[in-house]
Formats: sequence, structure tokens, C-alpha cells
Amino acid sequence: MHTLTRTVRFAVGSGSDARGVNGFAGNPHVRGLDRHYELQVSCRGSVDPVTGYLIDIKAIDRAVRDRVVPLFDHAVTTNTSPAALLSQTTDTLRSLPAPLLAVRLFITPYHSIEMAAMDPTTVLLRQRFDFSAAHRLHSPSLSDDENRSLYGKCNNPRGHGHNYVVEPAVRCTPDTLSLADLEAITDRVIIQPFDHKHLNEDTNEFNVAKGGVLPSVENIAQVFFSRLAPALAQHPSKPTLERITVWETDRTCATYPS
Repeated sequence: MHTLTRTVRFAVGSGSDARGVNGFAGNPHVRGLDRHYELQVSCRGSVDPVTGYLIDIKAIDRAVRDRVVPLFDHAVTTNTSPAALLSQTTDTLRSLPAPLLAVRLFITPYHSIEMAAMDPTTVLLRQRFDFSAAHRLHSPSLSDDENRSLYGKCNNPRGHGHNYVVEPAVRCTPDTLSLADLEAITDRVIIQPFDHKHLNEDTNEFNVAKGGVLPSVENIAQVFFSRLAPALAQHPSKPTLERITVWETDRTCATYPS
């Protein structure tokens, strides 16, 4: 079995006469202050031995631009919720010539909502946050020379800093957990306690002398999951934190659990 994901970008607000030729940036393209969206359509199935395709991506493009974009045009004028719009989109794309796996809508570059074709009763919300912090990687189980050899500059005795990015992925029923609630809970239990801190010295979770763990990006993701999951579970809608991803640079991230 294979999974193929096609990203389709488009703008709504100007009508079908705004069609262009630049699918990379968005087609229909933006005119004035149109709204720009990115839709990821994933299909799963067997590859055709003749064509080598799971599905012709042009079929996905046509379905989105001909049948989904009008749904968005209507939704932005009727104040339809993102979850309701995603449900309509998922139903519309079930007729693709390959089994639909999931549809993920990027409302902004940092906030998305995803619906699985087999489970339209729940959605997966993602939102990104950032914070700045210093840390030092130094294992008490290793000698000073071993620490310097293993961690290099990250073993600097005075530490070093990162601009971290955090993305929780939260499973909930549609329209029950607002983005404002997700942001408030994440800010309270993750961002505020760790932002502009020296993780080794200012937090118990990463102070090895006090029973904490080394502040590697892998351990940071696990600690953040353990803090955020129970806090989200206290929300009246009982959402579930499926995973959390932490980037320490734009090239290095860790996800827990994976």
C-alpha cells in the first residue's frame, strides 16, 4: 500500500475569473485581499502497474478547483466553521478515483485542521507556538572529555540558546475546542514556564541534579507532552493530545509520541 499526498493552494473571494496558471503559489490566484488556503489531500491504495500511479494528481487538482473551491467561496460569506467546511470537503473528495485517506486544511501557515476519511466525527487541530530558552547538554554519566566529544558546542559550560517552535496535535470532536482555548492552555503550561529560561538551571524538569532529564529536543518534546496532555484533558470537551513536535532549529525537530 502507498500513500500519496497532493497539496493544492488557492484563493477565494474573487470568483472563478481569477483562475491562473501558477499552481505552486495558488490557483485561483490572489487578487487584492482574497483569502489564501492550502489543502493537503492524501489517498492510500495500490499503485497501478501500467501507469505507476496511485492516482493522477491532476484528478485531485481538478476536483479541488472545480468542486471544493466553490464550497470555500460560499463558506467565507456564510461564516461556516472550519470543521464544517472540512467535513463538506471530505465528503466531496470521496469520489476521487483512489481511496481518500485524509484532508488537511491550512487556515494559516501555522494553524491547520485535519479530518480522516474513515473518522469524520473527529478532527486533528494543530497550532504552532514559539519560545526562546537556553540549555546545556552535559550528561553526569559521562566524563568531561566524553561530554565535550559527544555534544561539542552544545556542551558550552554557560549554555547556548534556541528559538524553539512547538506544535501540539490535538484530537477533538468538531467545533468543541476553540483555537483560543488551545492557545490559552498551551501558553499556560508550556510557553510561560519555559520561555526565556535557562532550562537546566531555572526548571525542575531539566535540572538533572534535581531528578530532571537532559534538555535535548527529544526530552523536551516528551516533557511537554506530559505537561500538556493532562491539562487539555481537563477541558470540558475532553480533547486528546495525540503528539507534540518541537523544533530547536528549522532543520531539527523531535515528535513524541511518534
